[in-house]
Amino acid sequence: FLDTSDINEIKEVAEWGLIDGVTTNPSLMRKQGQDPVEVIKRISDLFPEDASISAEVVGGHHEEMLDAAEAYTAHSRNITIKVPLTMEGLKACRYLTTKGTTVNVTLIFSPAQAILAAKAGATYVSPFVGRVEDQSFDGIGLIKSIDEIYERCYTKTSILAASIRSVKQVI
Repeated sequence: FLDTSDINEIKEVAEWGLIDGVTTNPSLMRKQGQDPVEVIKRISDLFPEDASISAEVVGGHHEEMLDAAEAYTAHSRNITIKVPLTMEGLKACRYLTTKGTTVNVTLIFSPAQAILAAKAGATYVSPFVGRVEDQSFDGIGLIKSIDEIYERCYTKTSILAASIRSVKQVI
C-alpha cells in the first residue's frame, strides 16, 4: 500500500503493478489544497474494484464519521473507510461493516486495541510500527503479537502495518 495523496505519484506507482492500494488522510490532501472527497474519487478510479483505497474520516462523534464515510463510498466499491481506534471510531466501524463497507482501524498501538478493532468487524488494522518504536517498544513484536492472536481468533481481520520507516521493518 502506498501512503500518499499525490495523484501523480500514485499513477506512476500503480502502473508498476506492485501495490494493492493506497492509504491517505484528509490532512495530507488539505496540505495540497485539495478536497478530500474529490481526491479519493480520482485515486479510486486508478484501481480495480478489488483494490483498497483507505479514506480516513474525521469527527468527534461516530455519526460525523458515518456522514463522511457516505461521501467517500458513494463513488466506488474499492473505498475502505479508515477510522481511528476510539470508542466513536469503533462504533462507526461496527455500523459500516454490518452494511458491507470495508473498514481500516488505524492508530493501533497494542494487541488489546487490535482485539477491539477485530471485534468491531475491522477488515484491516493499522498498527503504527514506527511510532511504537519511537517510544522504545518493539514495533515488529507488536505485529507478531497481533498476528498470533488473529491466527487463533480473528481470521477475517488483516494487518496493514503503518508508520513503516525502514526496509528492515518491511521485511
